[in-house]
Amino acid sequence: MILSCASIILRGLSVSFNIYLTAKIGAEGMGLITLIGSIYGLFITFATSGINLAVTRLVSSCYSEDAIGKADKKTYTSLGITVKSGFIYALIFSLTASAVLYVSAPNIGAKILGDRRTVASLKLLSVTLTPIAITSAINGYFNGVRRVYKSVTVQICEQLVKMGLCAVFLALILPKSVESACYIIILSGALSELLSLILSVVLYLTDRQNHVKKEDTSLKIRDIYDSDKKKDGFSTVFSLAFPVAVSAYVRAALSTVEHIAIPWGLRKSGIGASSSLASYGILHGMVFPLLFFPSAVLSSFSSLLIPELTSSQSKGNNKSINRIVSSVISLSLLFSIGVSGVLISFSYEIGSFLYGSAEAGEYIRILSPLIPLMYLDGTVDSMLKGLGEQLYSMRVNIADSLLSVILIVTLLPTYGIRGYVAVIFITELFNASLSIIRLLNVTNIDTPLAKWILKPLFSVLFATVVTRFIFNNSILPFSAGRTLLITEIVLSSIIYIGTAFLFGKIKLKR
Repeated sequence: MILSCASIILRGLSVSFNIYLTAKIGAEGMGLITLIGSIYGLFITFATSGINLAVTRLVSSCYSEDAIGKADKKTYTSLGITVKSGFIYALIFSLTASAVLYVSAPNIGAKILGDRRTVASLKLLSVTLTPIAITSAINGYFNGVRRVYKSVTVQICEQLVKMGLCAVFLALILPKSVESACYIIILSGALSELLSLILSVVLYLTDRQNHVKKEDTSLKIRDIYDSDKKKDGFSTVFSLAFPVAVSAYVRAALSTVEHIAIPWGLRKSGIGASSSLASYGILHGMVFPLLFFPSAVLSSFSSLLIPELTSSQSKGNNKSINRIVSSVISLSLLFSIGVSGVLISFSYEIGSFLYGSAEAGEYIRILSPLIPLMYLDGTVDSMLKGLGEQLYSMRVNIADSLLSVILIVTLLPTYGIRGYVAVIFITELFNASLSIIRLLNVTNIDTPLAKWILKPLFSVLFATVVTRFIFNNSILPFSAGRTLLITEIVLSSIIYIGTAFLFGKIKLKR
């Protein structure tokens, strides 16, 4: 619950920040920021190169059997060398990525993105890659020791600092162009990343001092996790992280091509350069952050699933694995179907009041039916990683990105933005279906579809219809505006939870 609340705060800050930026720099500016972010994401992938997952799995395997469940300082085996090796790995890849991005920024901006306004921002972003990689390794440590709330705390502080600096800089400097505004926003992010690194290091050192009583250095990483006795320290971290990283490189590269191809395809359909960038900004800078905002409730569960399932798998506890997987699928669908129904019902009001855009509201309504698949896909991916199926997940994600690029190049020049909406539906169905089928095959759990899907569907339909009836018939004296919208959403949520409870969807246990 602590992690869920923290995640909601973090996502809430992110959505609020996007709303603020939209008002300051407009849809075109949001499109330019998103375009820069597509390249930045590719280099972040190379800078981190799977280090978070590797450190998480290795650290969770470092628990000594006699330490589990004790309240005092825990005994770990080779914990220090695991984290140290992770730092070395992160430094090597992040410094390389930073140098490549800085040197190639002019060519990337002019020739790949086709917009020279992105060059200065890309050069600035290159200096943030090493702090991000080191922080990622530290977050892997916190995941492995089940104290993820510390990394979430750092992320909240980072977001607050970024928002504060951005507001101050934009007010003091008064940028005269979209390019200068984007640079100020990215400068604020770079300074906040540096703060994030400092806080992460302080929390890591404090955590080690408070929780690690003794390290049994006679038992090496290879004895804990890797059966190959020739591997130790850095080699073990590398052998676990790099195969995942290679797959991530491919997927990130395809994702970058996808994001670059979207404005290109829209322009080919007859939309002007400014309008195509604005449409791109509405979808990726406004609509998608809002659609994924409620998933903050599930993200905390997902982050904890990897070490829990890894631990259960290492002990051969299939009963525990099946119980966790079944419970998570049930809760994910219960939550996501409710969110989907509420957003569909109030999409136009949300788009109007948050962004002042009827177009954003229309896209919210069109894409909201995909929310159950989107949310479930995220939790399923986490569970597959916890069960050692990370390479399968990567292959599916690569295939998804490749399919997306092919469809974008094929459909967008002819059908424009409607073609892109179709691409989103096709690729999301493709990705989620393959991941869910794999998880069901690996675990062999029961699939009570009526309990998982039909009851939540009926419950959210009942909740939204009743709410609309109440307010449309003026049974309650609320005036139009944000207060009315919030009241409708809250009432719908309460009725949904109550209806689901009555159907036996939620069961209270002593």
